[in-house]
Amino acid sequence: MNAREHFHTLLDSLQPLLHADEGFTLDYRAEVSEFVRFNRARVRQAGQVQQIFATLALYLGERHARFELSLTGVAEEDRARLRHALERLRAVVPALAPDPYLRLNREPWRSEATQPTALPDSDAAIGQIVEASAGLDLAGIYTAGPQYHGFASSWGALGWHAASSFNFDWSLFHANGQAVKSAYAGQHWDALAFARRMASACEQLEYLGRPALTLAPGDYRAYLAPAALDEILDMLSGGFSAQALASGGSPLQRLFAGQAQLSPLLHLHERIDGGLAPAFTSEGPRQDLRLLAGGLPGERLVSSRSAAEHGLTANGAGAHEYPLSPVVTGGELEETNILASLDTGLYIGNLWYLNFSDRPAGRLTGMTRFATFWVENGQLHAPVNTMRFDDSVFSFLGHHLEALTREPEMILPAGTYGARQSGSRTLPGALLGRFTLTL
Repeated sequence: MNAREHFHTLLDSLQPLLHADEGFTLDYRAEVSEFVRFNRARVRQAGQVQQIFATLALYLGERHARFELSLTGVAEEDRARLRHALERLRAVVPALAPDPYLRLNREPWRSEATQPTALPDSDAAIGQIVEASAGLDLAGIYTAGPQYHGFASSWGALGWHAASSFNFDWSLFHANGQAVKSAYAGQHWDALAFARRMASACEQLEYLGRPALTLAPGDYRAYLAPAALDEILDMLSGGFSAQALASGGSPLQRLFAGQAQLSPLLHLHERIDGGLAPAFTSEGPRQDLRLLAGGLPGERLVSSRSAAEHGLTANGAGAHEYPLSPVVTGGELEETNILASLDTGLYIGNLWYLNFSDRPAGRLTGMTRFATFWVENGQLHAPVNTMRFDDSVFSFLGHHLEALTREPEMILPAGTYGARQSGSRTLPGALLGRFTLTL
């Protein structure tokens, strides 16, 4: 039985168990994932994980509760588990207090998307990784396989999403202990694209053998590679939340209040097509949203709870009100001209350990861990020792943002705690006229 059939079998078994005054939602997530770990450029561990999780929520008027459970994939056993979960919820829900902000989507909406779910040719990919890293000290993890997400409600809502992807996240280590971090992800393994990514990492690795520079705190021209910009966007993603903006907890509070603005080069969309996130959440169908337009605030991410509490209109955002497949529009900077345009300054491939030093002011701090290079006259010159930055996004992504690269890169989350994360971000690199280092 495939995942879709299994989901529908569970759904069909729940419908006749429902009492007249009850309603339910069923959230279903499954994966069939390959995991291959590399150390010193050799395969050290390989295996496959198949797992299914479901969350059953029971509603009785404005009272509700949920029960999370893992499933076996065997229909008879899983139907019994769901019945038990329903009985447990039925015993609890009547005693709960009503939820004043409960606003269920009771529309019988439909959403179904099945992207290619066949496993990428992992044997070929792993063979290329081993061949390309021969003689190098490579450590990393390769994950690949299909992921499934289903959602249904007793009011007729039904969503199904299936997609396959891969993600190879790795580091190349120099004999001096320094490392270059890189990643290659997508839905179809492209041998030439991976070769280019590996060649770039190897070129940077050679420079790590040079004496590292320690820069004085101050302001520097800088280039943020897409992976570095991804860390920044991850910190800012909650800033578009209607709840965060209403409560004053958004790092973009000043932007939405009209007290600050970002660079007119910045256009950010929450886009369904082309991303790997489902086209729906438990709130209903997602919408394409324009979050930033020329550095100015656009739409907010509004869940049904925020809509009820603050008098807004829900737009399909999940309960956490985070963008699931954000896309930053590329600019005019060609990849081959990055170093020449930077001229003299910092090439930052990754940022690490980010946090807010002043959330209301949109001020971030973090480290330039992994390979960061000093560039002189458009050429890599030497690695830079780990530095801390502390700067406001309204500065380095405001009037100090000079250019964005032409071709944005799709970045997939590498997290695997509990299960592989889903979703994607599509981001360019960013050339900054000023970026502030503090330590």
